[in-house]
Amino acid sequence: MKKDKTKPENTEEVKEEAAEAVETKEEQLQKALDEKNDQFLRLYAEYDNFRKRSQKEKQDIYSSSRADVIKDLLPILDNFDRAANNTDGSYEDYKKGIDLIFNQFIEVLTKNGVESYGERGEAFDPNIHNAVMTVEDEELGENQIASVFSKGYKLGDKIIREAVVTVANS
Repeated sequence: MKKDKTKPENTEEVKEEAAEAVETKEEQLQKALDEKNDQFLRLYAEYDNFRKRSQKEKQDIYSSSRADVIKDLLPILDNFDRAANNTDGSYEDYKKGIDLIFNQFIEVLTKNGVESYGERGEAFDPNIHNAVMTVEDEELGENQIASVFSKGYKLGDKIIREAVVTVANS
């Protein structure tokens, strides 16, 4: 009689093979779990590095843009300093210098995307204007700006400072 090697001869061999099969299943599951855990840890580390890198880039951009604006303002400060230290000039020369400095400052604001608003005759908008008084004015229509105490400024759609105004006929 030939022994069949695929069939175990006694129950003990059957138990051993079953135990080996169970261990193999447990080992396979543990191996799969370890692989998934390793994938998770690598993905987490990659995300954490991305987050830190993005935060650093954001901070660098912020610092760089601030430095660029300040760099644009320094020539204006130099011109103010020259004007303040000029004791030999006439009033007309002094006024002309201040006008040039003012225009230079407006250029820097325009270059950086800042726009002013709030002029006499414009329609009053409570979202972007701050009314501090109302007056009766026959030249202007209802809810129009009669005078401006301080102009408003915006950067794109973002209001930097509301215009402080007097509103006519409201």
